[in-house]
Amino acid sequence: MSQASGKQSVSEFKSINYMIPVVSLIYGPLAREMEPLEDLDKNVRSEVLEDYSDFNTNIEDHLRYLPAAAVYALGIAGVKGKNNTVDKTALFLISNTLTNLSVKFLKKQTHRLRPDGSDHLSFPSGHTATAFAGAEFMNQEYKDLSPWFGVAAYTMASATGTLRMLNRKHWLSDVVMGAGVGILTTKLVYLAYPVVKGKIFGNKEPMMMIVPAYEQGLYGFSLAAKFN
Repeated sequence: MSQASGKQSVSEFKSINYMIPVVSLIYGPLAREMEPLEDLDKNVRSEVLEDYSDFNTNIEDHLRYLPAAAVYALGIAGVKGKNNTVDKTALFLISNTLTNLSVKFLKKQTHRLRPDGSDHLSFPSGHTATAFAGAEFMNQEYKDLSPWFGVAAYTMASATGTLRMLNRKHWLSDVVMGAGVGILTTKLVYLAYPVVKGKIFGNKEPMMMIVPAYEQGLYGFSLAAKFN
């Protein structure tokens, strides 16, 4: 991805592409302040309790990662996306780190009780944010090849949010907010990454390697770069 592509990405900024996540981010806080939206949260919860009282699954713990995993599976299968593996992985790691930090910050600040009363970390939904960040990741990588890749990824992400409500772990507004956080963060990272990369590396393409890392029971990645 060159500096020229960075200029192109900025010039292709269209506000309409950001309407859905922005509306989601507005809806989330308003649902806690406006009585009609607050009633909608309660009505959805009542419907879940009435129709799905015995529902219990943890499949969304894994489903939330499926959109992002599918991007790499497609790459292994030979379906080329927008970026090479190094840039793609850097974009994924940056967007997910920012998404998770945003979610943790909001959870601590809002201190909202979950529908099942288990704790006060309900708002927003972290599972949903991760799933939609992954869905937008796939959309960005493959939207030029076919819009159906994005449709499939967003369907998986929506299923994750739905399951969180059926498991009584989140209110509707938690899920909507989580989706907005994941989508908007990933969109902004894709917009800024080529510009920042161009500023740092100029016309030089660094040799970079991303290596899996494990320390004190935590898995992650380390990034090594060599400049010519």
